[in-house]
Amino acid sequence: MITKLSHATIYVLNYDQAIDFYVGTLGFTLTNDIQMDHGFRWVTVSAPNQPDVEIILYEPLLAGQMDQETVDHLRALLEKGVLGGGVLETDDCQRDYETLKAKGVEFIRGPQQTPYGLEAIMRDGCGNWYSLTQRPTK
Repeated sequence: MITKLSHATIYVLNYDQAIDFYVGTLGFTLTNDIQMDHGFRWVTVSAPNQPDVEIILYEPLLAGQMDQETVDHLRALLEKGVLGGGVLETDDCQRDYETLKAKGVEFIRGPQQTPYGLEAIMRDGCGNWYSLTQRPTK
């Protein structure tokens, strides 16, 4: 029986740039950075309050299941900045928006009230955008 999701993959343009953003800027924990065969690195990070879920930072390259056409398509989407990485939940969207903006994080949209909470949209600098969301209080 499947008991939980433990890892999710986020494609990035560059491992070191991604580590700098997720660890240095967002404050995530670097859980793995292991050099593998064929230039592949196993790089994972976790949110500070969610250590049991790891985000795999994956730079598309010719290894494993990817052929050159797939690598080229993924890199083109990352370079265009159109891949959505998901939702990063916060307890104070306005505060985190201001903090991250001061650190140089690019925001597509500042905090706005939505039916699901206060949301800002940001880029990770590695080809992905995220919803930074504060759920409404009940």
